[in-house]
Amino acid sequence: MPNTTVARRRNVLALHRRFLEGAIAAGLPAKGLDQSFAKKIEISPSMWSQIKSSRPIGDNLARQIERHCDVEPGWLDKEDRPSEVPDAAEERFITAAREAWRTANAKGKRELGGWLKKHAQDADPAP
Repeated sequence: MPNTTVARRRNVLALHRRFLEGAIAAGLPAKGLDQSFAKKIEISPSMWSQIKSSRPIGDNLARQIERHCDVEPGWLDKEDRPSEVPDAAEERFITAAREAWRTANAKGKRELGGWLKKHAQDADPAP
């Protein structure tokens, strides 16, 4: 049985992340971007805060969000989409990898890159 509530929350967070990345890449300051996203999808900042934490997204609101984010109707409902929102373990890994990279000398960076490349190839299923 599909869990639309979970899919919609995960997918709206992916849209939010896209919005944040685009805004930051455009040079906008991070402060106030949640309010800007809420405005873009035509809801209050308070409602956006509730949605991020636990409030379910109904059908009408889902279609409204999709319209304002330029995705096709039903986009938020799809469960089989890979998550674009990193979980806490992924964030810890990225932080550790970044620290290892930044503190490594040239040889260490080559070894890290080689290790990642090898493991990425091992994990990639052959076509």
